Amino acid sequence: MRTRVFLVPAAAVVAGLVLTAGGCSRESAWPARPGPKVVVSFAPLYCFAANVAGDDAVVKNLMTTAGPHEFNPTDVEARLVGEADLFFVNGLELDTALASSLKKGSGNGRLKVVELGKLIPEDKLIEGACHHDHDHDGPHEHGHDPHVWLSPDLAEVMVNGIRDELKAADPAHAAGYDRRAAEYVARLRGLKAEGAKQLTGKEDKRLVTFHESLGYFAKAFDLKVSGVVQKKPGVEPNAAELAELVNLCRKKNIRLIAVEPQYTANTSAKTVLGELTRAGVKDAQLVEVDPLETVHPSGLTPDWYERKMRANLEALAGAMK
Repeated sequence: MRTRVFLVPAAAVVAGLVLTAGGCSRESAWPARPGPKVVVSFAPLYCFAANVAGDDAVVKNLMTTAGPHEFNPTDVEARLVGEADLFFVNGLELDTALASSLKKGSGNGRLKVVELGKLIPEDKLIEGACHHDHDHDGPHEHGHDPHVWLSPDLAEVMVNGIRDELKAADPAHAAGYDRRAAEYVARLRGLKAEGAKQLTGKEDKRLVTFHESLGYFAKAFDLKVSGVVQKKPGVEPNAAELAELVNLCRKKNIRLIAVEPQYTANTSAKTVLGELTRAGVKDAQLVEVDPLETVHPSGLTPDWYERKMRANLEALAGAMK
């Protein structure tokens, strides 16, 4: 089972990495070709940026099998940031402190860090507990749910923000960035319409999630998240919390529990499932929904976001009645 942990102070990590990387001459981490050098924090943003960039800019992704909750940079990431022009991050306290520390430690004064989450209107954001990358200790019960990339509508806002930054950095290729962004936005809108069609007629749209990660996804596709198994990432619910959740599901006849593929054990989710089955909740089941925080490096292609979102929608449509 993957355990989510808080990042160690990234400034100390990055400072050491940059000193190490600077101790000897190395080849550039970037290909020798014109155009902006763009680094992104994790996989969904890679897809957004790569589809807008096309051949006019180079896009590199930092996080793969370790997502925003447990990533610590190596010298490879430090070198990428040290030579980049733009650094796109989600923001909303998910990867903000890490980006700031990486920039400071890299010594790359010309690097522009862009928090795409800041582009989303306040009234579109969902309040939520913040359990992410603060420089001080412990989770903080404030702020917004950062999982904005799971809504195609909000992904569109982020894509347009990437387009504008690339146009500003590389005005000679502005028309290309405009065209590719428009094409990708059309695909995102098609993805949302496709998902809505799959879920049309489903009366059983309530579910319990493993973590508080599907709020924007649920809003985009008119689903109802009625409860959460782990209220804090990596912290198993106690007996009283489990009993309360089971009771909620029994009262409202909620039979679907969304689990994440990154957590193969799903111990507490399986416990809830067992209790619901024993309580006579008909067809109670686990359904796998990926929050898209991690990716195997070999699987990350520009269409990865669309493929994974479709897989999530197909899994839910197949489980719902």
